[in-house]
Parts: sequence; structure tokens; C-alpha cells
Amino acid sequence: MSGRGQGPLAGVRILDLTSVLMGPYATQIFADLGADVIKVESPDGDTTRYLPPGNDPARGGMFMNVNRGKRSIVLDLKQPAARDVLLTLAKTADVFIHSMRAQAIARLGLDYAALNAANPRIIYANLYGFARSGPYRDYPAYDDIVQAASGIVDLQARLSKGEPTYLATVVADKVAGLTGAYAVMAALFARERDGMGQEIEVPMFETLVSFATVEHLCGSLFVPPLGPPEYPRATSEARRPYKTSDGYIGVMIYNDKHWRSFFQAIGDPDWSKDPMFASMRSRTENIGVVLARVAQVMEQRSTEEWIILLRKAQIPAMAIASLSDLLHDPHLVATGFWEERDTDEGLLRFPGIPTSFSRTPGAIGDPGPALGADGRAILAETGLSDAAIDALVDSGALQLAQPA
Repeated sequence: MSGRGQGPLAGVRILDLTSVLMGPYATQIFADLGADVIKVESPDGDTTRYLPPGNDPARGGMFMNVNRGKRSIVLDLKQPAARDVLLTLAKTADVFIHSMRAQAIARLGLDYAALNAANPRIIYANLYGFARSGPYRDYPAYDDIVQAASGIVDLQARLSKGEPTYLATVVADKVAGLTGAYAVMAALFARERDGMGQEIEVPMFETLVSFATVEHLCGSLFVPPLGPPEYPRATSEARRPYKTSDGYIGVMIYNDKHWRSFFQAIGDPDWSKDPMFASMRSRTENIGVVLARVAQVMEQRSTEEWIILLRKAQIPAMAIASLSDLLHDPHLVATGFWEERDTDEGLLRFPGIPTSFSRTPGAIGDPGPALGADGRAILAETGLSDAAIDALVDSGALQLAQPA
């Protein structure tokens, strides 16, 4: 059962011309919260459709998850008839969101001016690599590229003996997707106030630089700088999970209260009197030495012993979990985070919506749709007759899903 129509965004219609992960993640959030998301695809379809594993070669697991709750229509937007169809759909849409470079969307005749002419109330969101006002505007951008350009890779190198590494998650795509989601919702709120639509720009590069410099701008916030753009605690080579006698553990002894409780829990050793441990400033200035000293202590007990001891002392600590562990995590099971669903692709497990609403809860929609599965129904909603829809199919402007 689709979650469309259930949630705080029920009644909002999104025209989604995004692909891969950045845009689809943003529109997945809209769909989870009740919006009617119409995924407009080229005849080739979103490239993530074909990423394995999956029982259907055109509906891989990643695609079905990040495009859940959406409807698919296939339009060959290089044809004027398909462009006209899209502009007709835009007349009843609240949001138009795309992830093409500025030149590409302009060539299709689908820039903000065109959509605004069709619907002055529409929120038009550009999600792409680099802001249009800078010299990088026409560069292609993928997650790895933006991680490299944003300082994230260099920061990771501090933790891997100088060897540049990417984060093991597509952080640029997802942070930009989240940013796009909140930007669109803010624009919808503004429209409720003044009745006017507007254009939004969400560039991955600037978004990830903003993300990285929340804590890392540090001394370079000041002009002239009082220090380098780096938060030392986060980049110390000693900042890593602690090795225990039988595994590893994540521990965060952070504020003064935590440190007093930690020293008390381990019997107030002589080194606890060292002034280096006395304040946030002195610990931060000597963070490598501080963390290395704690690491020596952690090796003396098992992970379970530390968990018991640190929980009693109210010091944040968790055992290291794998993604496989999370599928059976007792907290996630107890909260109903994982949702199993019988679908046309068999029994599927979806991660739940992380936010909750007391009055208008969202719902997980059906898995990402077959390519063009909803084209006829979507166009029928605009008032087009079956004959007119058939004519679009015959011209190649519209492609419908092939029977299974």
C-alpha cells in the first residue's frame, strides 16, 4: 500500500526530474511525508535502476528504496510534445525539482522562466554540482568529486596516516539531498505566507563545504585567522574506536563531568591529576596525548565490561555495530524501524522514516516503480483522453511500461 496522501505533505505534488541519489533522496523524503511525487524519466530510465542486486534488472534494491512511494512517467523531453505535456503537469504541481546542469535544463526549454510562466506559484529547485555564479558551474559532479573538492577527503587523510580516502557513504549526495528537502519545504512555507513561487539553487559543492566547516572553520572564522581551519579533536589520528581486550568500542568522554566520572570509574589513577585533563581547552590542545592515554586503559577490559562500567557512569559508549548488526538491533526492532512489506518483488525490508509526527505521520510507500508504470494514469488526471495519450505513445513522446 502506498503512503501517498498520508503525512504532513499530503496534497503536495512534486514533479521530479532527478536521478541517481542526490535528488531522489530529497524526493524520497517528500514521498515518505505524503507528497505525490511524479518521477519523470527519460526512455533509458534513472541509471540507479540497473544497479544490482535485484530480481528485476530494471529495479535494483537501491532504486526501489530511494524511489519508494513515487509514480513513474517516461517522457522524451527532446520532443516538443513531451515538453508540452510536462508544462501541462506543472500547472497542477507545487514543486519542480531537477538535477541537471544549468545548460542541459535550459536546452530542454525547462528553465525557471518556462515553469513560472506555466505556474507562477511553482517552487523550482535546481540540485546540481556547483553554483551557476562561479567558474565551476559547468563541471560534472558526482559524490567522489565533490568529496575531493570540499575538503572532506583531506580531512579523512588526517585519520589514515596522510592517505586520502573517501567516506564510506555518499555523503555529498545525501547532505545535498537533505538540504534540498528543507529548502523546498521552507519555500513552500513562504508561499503559504505570500502566495508566490520562487527558484531555489542547491549546489553540492557549496553545500558540502558548508557542512564540513560547521566545526572545522574554527580559527579561520576570524580575519585575520587565529588558527587553521581545523577542529583538532576531530582530526587527531588518535580519534578512533578504542581497542578492548576482545574487540572495539566507541566511547565519548567529552565534557568535564564525563571526565570526572571516568576517572572515578577506573579508580582515580595518578595520571588523572595531570592538569592536561582538567579542562576542555587543555584537553583539546593536547588531544592526541589525551586520547592515546585513554586507549591504553581501554585495552585492559573487554567490550562488555566497558559497556557496563561506562553506562553506570553515564558516559556515552556503544559497541561497534556493522550494517548487518543493525538489521537485528534490539532498539531498532523495538521501535519498529524496519518495515517488511509483501510486494510484487517479494518480501522487502525498508528502513523506516526517522522522524515522527503526533498528528500527521508519514508512511513508507511502495517500492520504486517500474519504468513508465504510471504514465497513462498521470496524464488521465490532467484530462487527456485515451486517444490523445495513445497519440503521444505513437509519436514516441510518451513511453508506457511494458507488460511483465
